[in-house]
Amino acid sequence: MRNYFKLLLTAVLFSSIFSSCQKTNEAQVSRIEQQNTNLDIFFDSVFNADLEQKPEALTYRGDKRFNDQWNDYSEKRFFEQLKNKKNALRQVNAFNPSDYSKDRALSLDLFKYELNLDLEGERFHHYDYTFNQMYGAQSNPASFLIGFHQIKSKKDAEDYISRVERVPEMMEQQIQNAIQSEEAGFLLPKFLFAKVLSDCNNLLEGQPISKSEKTHPIAQDFYTKIDGIELTEKEKNDLVKKFDLAMKHSFAPTYRKLVKTLEEQERRANNDAGVWRLKDGDEFYAYRLKKITSTNFSAEQIHQMGLREVARIHGEMKKIKEKVGFNGNLQEFFVFMKKDPQFYYPNTEAGKKAYLADATSIIDNMRKQLDGLFITKPKAPIEVKKVEAFREKTAGKAFYNDPAVDGSRPGYYYANLYDMNQMPKYEMEALAYHEGIPGHHMQIALTKELKGLPEFRKEAHYTAYIEGWGLYAEFIPKELGFYSDPYSDFGRLAMELWRSCRLVVDTGIHAKKWTREEGIAYYVNNTPAAYGQCEKMVDRHIVMPGQATAYKIGMMKILELKDKAKLEMEEKFDIRTFHEVVLCNGPLPLSILEKLVDEYIQKNTATL
Repeated sequence: MRNYFKLLLTAVLFSSIFSSCQKTNEAQVSRIEQQNTNLDIFFDSVFNADLEQKPEALTYRGDKRFNDQWNDYSEKRFFEQLKNKKNALRQVNAFNPSDYSKDRALSLDLFKYELNLDLEGERFHHYDYTFNQMYGAQSNPASFLIGFHQIKSKKDAEDYISRVERVPEMMEQQIQNAIQSEEAGFLLPKFLFAKVLSDCNNLLEGQPISKSEKTHPIAQDFYTKIDGIELTEKEKNDLVKKFDLAMKHSFAPTYRKLVKTLEEQERRANNDAGVWRLKDGDEFYAYRLKKITSTNFSAEQIHQMGLREVARIHGEMKKIKEKVGFNGNLQEFFVFMKKDPQFYYPNTEAGKKAYLADATSIIDNMRKQLDGLFITKPKAPIEVKKVEAFREKTAGKAFYNDPAVDGSRPGYYYANLYDMNQMPKYEMEALAYHEGIPGHHMQIALTKELKGLPEFRKEAHYTAYIEGWGLYAEFIPKELGFYSDPYSDFGRLAMELWRSCRLVVDTGIHAKKWTREEGIAYYVNNTPAAYGQCEKMVDRHIVMPGQATAYKIGMMKILELKDKAKLEMEEKFDIRTFHEVVLCNGPLPLSILEKLVDEYIQKNTATL
């Protein structure tokens, strides 16, 4: 009996302790859930407060609340944003990561990382070429209105006109930014002004602002868009009249003033290209490399990395040269690939249409392979378009614009068909994979559709991750048996070689004091690219210090992590689950991506 009561007492005590532990665990879970909710609210409030100050970003996302306005590009607004970032960082530094779930703790780390990086670069905020041939403010009104301002109603059309009327205020802010940059010693090299002025002068041509047989590209866009909505004849005529007046009295005078300002700056400019010329140029370039690559690689390390990769890829190309039976050295093979007409579409409208159709077909064929590579796939469609005439002369070779959050706009892969001799057939396959599927569209559209991820993480722009994925996506099809034509495989290698040369030339120009001519010569001597493409790439390095180093560094890290996972997981390795880890956490600094992949490996090897 005594033993019975002893056992009963033990059971009661155990039950009491278990119940107490259970209640404690439930309370702890409940507390963490509440903390998670509070953190989500904080992230959303900071993101939305910033977003509401950016009308262009809202339009881009399909939100029409401030559809009649431009962003505020003033110095005053910059310092307001800076103050907000400092306040946000002060708040999150008081948060304890252990109070949150694992995914929220990761968001907290990323939030701090972004803010600290932005604040670190505060002293360099005037080191930017406001007007340049790559992403310059001179092209923004036209490219934004044409590309992103949809007209589905009369109100949308009125907002479009309001934006044209407000171009003077917005462009004056940008002119002041350019003047302040010049005062800080950051003035566009003299040889690049002609390209920027060409963009401006192109936007001063065409009806209704000049006597011309052609219609201005913005006007053509507006007229076409309002033709697609239900309006009375009087409403349409009134809108056209108001729009034409805005173009004549707001847009045109602003661009004439801009041309005058740029011509004055051109007279004061010299031909020095690299940021080494700045008093703190080395520090600025180190910051740019850190921001762009999300690593601590020095300029010298990156330069040497590039030289090694160029040598390796040259070796792979020699094998293809031998495979196709070409007699001659690699440089002679490059000349053959540059010159032989079999590798190029005609530089005609028919040739350009054929290129777009074939690029679309390549993407469609790759889409059929996605189930074997990915678990989560984007729903948003993608379209292949040519770069518009008003900016094709100076724009890059190809680029991607992501779809609207609300689904009102697909993703766009833009191919620059200004000169078909710079768009060889043998590179077409790799280029379509990079910009479309499984490249940028796969990654960026998928990120926008992820559930449960804070908006600030969806909008994060870690260049080495994003562009590294794009270059990695050129390689994925090789493992599936694509690039069966040796010339297409050469094209894949040519594009990887191009990104490897970027490591050499970017650091050469900005850290080793290379001239523009030295940079161009390196590309010409080491790649099969046309001279014009080499020239354009060097000019891109000049106005975007460090940016082009991200592609190869990001690709190498993803390949390194995949090889590590395959080696350690052995038969448990699944390319689909690996890609899930890489893609379904949104854009990441490479160090954090590596940490997540290591956790994935550990989780899947624990029972081996």
